[in-house]
Amino acid sequence: MPRERRRWLRFGRGAFVLPPLLLIVVLVLVPIVFIALYSVGLRTNIPGQPTPFSLADWKDFLFGGGGAFRGRFVYSMEITLFVSVVTTLAAYPLAYFLSFVARRHRYALLLLLLAPFFTSYLLRVIAWQIILNNNGVVNSVLWSLHLRPRGNAVSWLIYSNFSVALVLFYTWVPFVALPIFVVLENMDHRLTEAASDLGASRTATFMKVTLPLSLPGVVAGFVFVLIPTTGEFIAPLFVGGPNNQLFGNSIQAFFSDSPDWNYGSVLALTLIVVVLLLMLVFGRFLSTDLRAGPRGNP
Repeated sequence: MPRERRRWLRFGRGAFVLPPLLLIVVLVLVPIVFIALYSVGLRTNIPGQPTPFSLADWKDFLFGGGGAFRGRFVYSMEITLFVSVVTTLAAYPLAYFLSFVARRHRYALLLLLLAPFFTSYLLRVIAWQIILNNNGVVNSVLWSLHLRPRGNAVSWLIYSNFSVALVLFYTWVPFVALPIFVVLENMDHRLTEAASDLGASRTATFMKVTLPLSLPGVVAGFVFVLIPTTGEFIAPLFVGGPNNQLFGNSIQAFFSDSPDWNYGSVLALTLIVVVLLLMLVFGRFLSTDLRAGPRGNP
Protein backbone atom coordinates (compact mmCIF):
# COMPACT_ATOMS: atom_id res chain seq x y z
CA MET A 1 0.00 0.00 0.00
CA PRO A 2 1.47 3.43 -0.92
CA ARG A 3 2.73 5.53 1.95
CA GLU A 4 0.34 8.38 1.10
CA ARG A 5 -2.66 6.04 1.27
CA ARG A 6 -1.59 4.62 4.64
CA ARG A 7 -1.15 8.16 5.95
CA TRP A 8 -4.63 9.09 4.70
CA LEU A 9 -6.16 6.03 6.40
CA ARG A 10 -4.49 6.92 9.70
CA PHE A 11 -5.81 10.47 9.36
CA GLY A 12 -9.29 9.10 8.64
CA ARG A 13 -9.27 6.97 11.78
CA GLY A 14 -8.11 9.97 13.80
CA ALA A 15 -10.93 12.08 12.38
CA PHE A 16 -13.47 9.54 13.65
CA VAL A 17 -11.88 9.51 17.11
CA LEU A 18 -11.57 13.28 17.43
CA PRO A 19 -15.29 14.21 17.99
CA PRO A 20 -15.91 11.83 20.94
CA LEU A 21 -12.49 12.77 22.35
CA LEU A 22 -13.40 16.47 22.24
CA LEU A 23 -16.76 15.66 23.82
CA ILE A 24 -15.05 13.87 26.71
CA VAL A 25 -12.65 16.78 27.19
CA VAL A 26 -15.42 19.39 27.20
CA LEU A 27 -17.97 17.50 29.31
CA VAL A 28 -15.66 15.64 31.72
CA LEU A 29 -12.14 17.01 31.95
CA VAL A 30 -12.91 20.74 31.76
CA PRO A 31 -15.45 20.62 34.65
CA ILE A 32 -12.96 18.64 36.77
CA VAL A 33 -10.31 21.30 36.08
CA PHE A 34 -12.71 24.03 37.19
CA ILE A 35 -13.56 22.07 40.34
CA ALA A 36 -9.85 21.73 41.08
CA LEU A 37 -9.38 25.49 40.65
CA TYR A 38 -12.29 26.22 42.99
CA SER A 39 -10.92 23.78 45.58
CA VAL A 40 -7.64 25.71 45.91
CA GLY A 41 -9.26 29.13 45.90
CA LEU A 42 -8.20 30.19 42.39
CA ARG A 43 -11.84 30.77 41.46
CA THR A 44 -14.86 31.90 43.44
CA ASN A 45 -18.59 32.03 42.88
CA ILE A 46 -18.62 35.73 43.82
CA PRO A 47 -17.78 37.78 40.66
CA GLY A 48 -14.93 40.26 40.97
CA GLN A 49 -13.57 38.86 44.23
CA PRO A 50 -9.78 38.23 44.34
CA THR A 51 -8.89 34.54 44.19
CA PRO A 52 -5.45 33.84 45.67
CA PHE A 53 -4.18 30.28 45.92
CA SER A 54 -5.21 28.71 49.23
CA LEU A 55 -5.30 25.24 50.75
CA ALA A 56 -7.35 26.39 53.74
CA ASP A 57 -10.47 24.46 52.72
CA TRP A 58 -8.45 21.28 52.16
CA LYS A 59 -6.79 21.64 55.57
CA ASP A 60 -10.16 22.23 57.23
CA PHE A 61 -11.72 19.18 55.58
CA LEU A 62 -8.80 16.83 56.21
CA PHE A 63 -7.56 18.00 59.60
CA GLY A 64 -9.79 20.73 61.01
CA GLY A 65 -13.46 21.48 61.50
CA GLY A 66 -14.56 19.32 58.59
CA GLY A 67 -14.95 16.31 60.87
CA ALA A 68 -18.71 16.33 60.33
CA PHE A 69 -18.21 15.97 56.59
CA ARG A 70 -15.58 13.27 57.08
CA GLY A 71 -18.05 11.40 59.28
CA ARG A 72 -20.76 11.79 56.65
CA PHE A 73 -18.37 10.46 54.04
CA VAL A 74 -17.70 7.34 56.13
CA TYR A 75 -21.43 6.91 56.72
CA SER A 76 -22.09 7.27 52.99
CA MET A 77 -19.51 4.63 52.11
CA GLU A 78 -21.04 2.25 54.65
CA ILE A 79 -24.49 2.69 53.10
CA THR A 80 -23.04 2.42 49.59
CA LEU A 81 -21.14 -0.81 50.32
CA PHE A 82 -24.12 -2.34 52.11
CA VAL A 83 -26.49 -1.51 49.25
CA SER A 84 -23.99 -2.74 46.65
CA VAL A 85 -23.51 -6.09 48.37
CA VAL A 86 -27.23 -6.68 49.04
CA THR A 87 -28.20 -5.60 45.52
CA THR A 88 -25.63 -7.92 43.94
CA LEU A 89 -26.75 -10.85 46.10
CA ALA A 90 -30.39 -10.24 45.13
CA ALA A 91 -29.64 -9.66 41.45
CA TYR A 92 -27.80 -12.97 40.97
CA PRO A 93 -30.85 -15.25 41.54
CA LEU A 94 -32.87 -12.91 39.31
CA ALA A 95 -30.33 -13.18 36.49
CA TYR A 96 -30.04 -16.95 37.03
CA PHE A 97 -33.83 -17.31 36.76
CA LEU A 98 -33.94 -15.30 33.54
CA SER A 99 -31.13 -17.30 31.95
CA PHE A 100 -31.84 -20.87 33.09
CA VAL A 101 -35.52 -21.03 34.08
CA ALA A 102 -37.43 -18.49 31.99
CA ARG A 103 -35.87 -19.81 28.76
CA ARG A 104 -38.10 -18.66 25.84
CA HIS A 105 -39.69 -15.90 27.91
CA ARG A 106 -36.46 -14.52 29.34
CA TYR A 107 -36.24 -11.44 27.12
CA ALA A 108 -39.90 -10.59 27.60
CA LEU A 109 -39.45 -10.84 31.38
CA LEU A 110 -36.26 -8.78 31.17
CA LEU A 111 -38.12 -6.05 29.29
CA LEU A 112 -40.92 -6.20 31.85
CA LEU A 113 -38.36 -5.85 34.63
CA LEU A 114 -36.81 -2.78 33.04
CA ALA A 115 -40.06 -1.11 31.93
CA PRO A 116 -40.62 0.95 35.13
CA PHE A 117 -37.13 2.41 34.79
CA PHE A 118 -38.00 4.24 31.60
CA THR A 119 -39.82 6.75 33.79
CA SER A 120 -38.13 9.59 35.65
CA TYR A 121 -35.89 8.58 38.54
CA LEU A 122 -37.11 11.60 40.51
CA LEU A 123 -40.75 10.55 40.09
CA ARG A 124 -39.97 7.04 41.31
CA VAL A 125 -38.22 8.36 44.41
CA ILE A 126 -41.19 10.64 45.16
CA ALA A 127 -43.48 7.64 44.70
CA TRP A 128 -41.47 5.74 47.32
CA GLN A 129 -41.78 8.73 49.64
CA ILE A 130 -45.57 8.53 49.29
CA ILE A 131 -45.54 4.77 49.84
CA LEU A 132 -43.35 4.86 52.96
CA ASN A 133 -44.43 8.01 54.81
CA ASN A 134 -46.44 7.92 58.02
CA ASN A 135 -49.74 8.31 56.16
CA GLY A 136 -48.62 6.38 53.12
CA VAL A 137 -49.61 3.17 51.43
CA VAL A 138 -47.80 0.74 53.74
CA ASN A 139 -49.12 2.22 56.98
CA SER A 140 -52.61 2.56 55.51
CA VAL A 141 -52.64 -1.14 54.62
CA LEU A 142 -51.48 -2.06 58.12
CA TRP A 143 -54.27 0.04 59.62
CA SER A 144 -56.89 -1.43 57.27
CA LEU A 145 -55.82 -4.96 58.21
CA HIS A 146 -55.88 -4.01 61.91
CA LEU A 147 -52.24 -5.04 62.26
CA ARG A 148 -51.47 -1.72 63.97
CA PRO A 149 -53.67 0.79 65.80
CA ARG A 150 -54.89 3.52 63.43
CA GLY A 151 -52.66 6.55 63.63
CA ASN A 152 -49.76 4.53 65.05
CA ALA A 153 -47.42 4.54 62.05
CA VAL A 154 -44.26 2.47 61.57
CA SER A 155 -41.89 5.40 61.91
CA TRP A 156 -38.71 3.72 60.63
CA LEU A 157 -40.21 3.18 57.17
CA ILE A 158 -39.37 6.76 56.20
CA TYR A 159 -36.47 9.13 56.95
CA SER A 160 -34.17 6.32 58.05
CA ASN A 161 -31.26 4.18 56.87
CA PHE A 162 -33.85 1.59 55.86
CA SER A 163 -35.69 3.92 53.49
CA VAL A 164 -32.48 5.17 51.84
CA ALA A 165 -31.14 1.63 51.37
CA LEU A 166 -34.52 0.34 50.11
CA VAL A 167 -34.88 3.03 47.43
CA LEU A 168 -31.28 2.59 46.26
CA PHE A 169 -31.76 -1.20 46.18
CA TYR A 170 -34.95 -0.85 44.12
CA THR A 171 -33.23 1.58 41.77
CA TRP A 172 -30.20 -0.53 40.93
CA VAL A 173 -31.14 -4.20 41.21
CA PRO A 174 -32.28 -4.55 37.55
CA PHE A 175 -29.11 -2.92 36.26
CA VAL A 176 -26.94 -5.17 38.43
CA ALA A 177 -28.80 -8.19 37.06
CA LEU A 178 -28.04 -7.23 33.46
CA PRO A 179 -24.26 -7.95 33.33
CA ILE A 180 -24.76 -11.14 35.34
CA PHE A 181 -27.49 -12.21 32.91
CA VAL A 182 -25.21 -11.49 29.94
CA VAL A 183 -22.45 -13.72 31.35
CA LEU A 184 -24.84 -16.54 32.24
CA GLU A 185 -26.54 -16.29 28.88
CA ASN A 186 -23.28 -16.52 26.91
CA MET A 187 -21.29 -19.01 28.97
CA ASP A 188 -20.43 -22.39 27.46
CA HIS A 189 -23.20 -24.61 28.84
CA ARG A 190 -21.45 -27.77 27.72
CA LEU A 191 -19.26 -27.32 30.79
CA THR A 192 -22.24 -27.71 33.11
CA GLU A 193 -23.44 -30.68 31.09
CA ALA A 194 -20.00 -32.28 31.39
CA ALA A 195 -19.98 -31.71 35.15
CA SER A 196 -23.39 -33.36 35.40
CA ASP A 197 -22.24 -36.32 33.27
CA LEU A 198 -19.26 -36.76 35.59
CA GLY A 199 -21.57 -37.15 38.57
CA ALA A 200 -21.51 -33.64 40.05
CA SER A 201 -24.64 -32.56 41.87
CA ARG A 202 -26.49 -29.38 40.91
CA THR A 203 -25.02 -27.60 43.91
CA ALA A 204 -21.48 -28.73 43.09
CA THR A 205 -21.94 -27.77 39.43
CA PHE A 206 -23.12 -24.32 40.42
CA MET A 207 -20.35 -23.74 42.97
CA LYS A 208 -17.50 -25.09 40.82
CA VAL A 209 -18.59 -24.20 37.28
CA THR A 210 -21.43 -21.68 36.98
CA LEU A 211 -20.47 -19.30 39.79
CA PRO A 212 -16.74 -19.01 38.89
CA LEU A 213 -17.57 -18.41 35.22
CA SER A 214 -20.11 -15.72 36.12
CA LEU A 215 -17.83 -13.77 38.47
CA PRO A 216 -16.91 -11.14 35.84
CA GLY A 217 -20.58 -10.25 35.56
CA VAL A 218 -20.97 -10.25 39.34
CA VAL A 219 -18.07 -7.82 39.75
CA ALA A 220 -19.34 -5.66 36.88
CA GLY A 221 -22.79 -5.48 38.50
CA PHE A 222 -21.26 -4.65 41.87
CA VAL A 223 -19.29 -1.79 40.31
CA PHE A 224 -22.40 -0.60 38.44
CA VAL A 225 -24.15 0.09 41.73
CA LEU A 226 -21.10 1.04 43.82
CA ILE A 227 -19.84 3.90 41.66
CA PRO A 228 -23.12 5.83 41.13
CA THR A 229 -24.32 5.50 44.72
CA THR A 230 -21.14 7.07 46.12
CA GLY A 231 -22.43 10.44 44.92
CA GLU A 232 -26.17 9.82 45.37
CA PHE A 233 -28.19 12.73 46.79
CA ILE A 234 -31.72 12.50 45.35
CA ALA A 235 -32.93 9.48 47.35
CA PRO A 236 -31.56 10.68 50.73
CA LEU A 237 -33.02 14.13 50.06
CA PHE A 238 -36.57 12.77 49.72
CA VAL A 239 -36.63 9.65 51.89
CA GLY A 240 -33.60 10.04 54.16
CA GLY A 241 -34.49 13.11 56.17
CA PRO A 242 -32.00 15.50 57.78
CA ASN A 243 -30.29 12.80 59.86
CA ASN A 244 -29.65 10.38 57.00
CA GLN A 245 -28.09 12.56 54.33
CA LEU A 246 -25.21 11.18 52.29
CA PHE A 247 -21.97 12.82 51.20
CA GLY A 248 -23.53 13.83 47.89
CA ASN A 249 -26.11 15.91 49.77
CA SER A 250 -23.30 17.90 51.40
CA ILE A 251 -21.81 18.64 47.97
CA GLN A 252 -25.21 19.61 46.59
CA ALA A 253 -25.84 21.92 49.55
CA PHE A 254 -22.58 23.84 49.07
CA PHE A 255 -23.37 24.47 45.42
CA SER A 256 -27.05 25.40 45.88
CA ASP A 257 -28.05 26.26 49.44
CA SER A 258 -24.86 28.09 50.44
CA PRO A 259 -22.48 30.27 48.40
CA ASP A 260 -19.32 28.34 49.33
CA TRP A 261 -18.42 26.69 46.03
CA ASN A 262 -14.80 26.40 47.14
CA TYR A 263 -15.55 24.05 50.03
CA GLY A 264 -18.06 22.18 47.90
CA SER A 265 -15.34 21.66 45.29
CA VAL A 266 -13.10 20.14 47.95
CA LEU A 267 -15.81 17.62 48.78
CA ALA A 268 -16.55 16.96 45.10
CA LEU A 269 -12.90 16.42 44.23
CA THR A 270 -12.53 14.05 47.17
CA LEU A 271 -15.43 12.01 45.84
CA ILE A 272 -13.95 11.99 42.34
CA VAL A 273 -10.65 10.65 43.70
CA VAL A 274 -12.49 7.94 45.67
CA VAL A 275 -14.43 6.89 42.56
CA LEU A 276 -11.23 6.71 40.50
CA LEU A 277 -9.58 4.57 43.18
CA LEU A 278 -12.58 2.24 43.23
CA MET A 279 -12.42 1.92 39.45
CA LEU A 280 -8.70 1.09 39.64
CA VAL A 281 -9.31 -1.52 42.35
CA PHE A 282 -12.17 -3.27 40.55
CA GLY A 283 -11.04 -2.57 36.99
CA ARG A 284 -8.66 -5.54 37.04
CA PHE A 285 -11.66 -7.84 37.57
CA LEU A 286 -13.46 -6.41 34.53
CA SER A 287 -10.85 -7.35 31.94
CA THR A 288 -12.82 -10.43 30.88
CA ASP A 289 -15.05 -9.96 27.84
CA LEU A 290 -18.59 -10.50 29.10
CA ARG A 291 -19.58 -11.84 25.69
CA ALA A 292 -16.84 -14.47 25.53
CA GLY A 293 -17.83 -18.08 25.03
CA PRO A 294 -21.30 -17.87 23.39
CA ARG A 295 -23.90 -20.43 24.33
CA GLY A 296 -23.19 -23.78 22.74
CA ASN A 297 -19.92 -22.69 21.10
CA PRO A 298 -16.32 -23.41 22.13
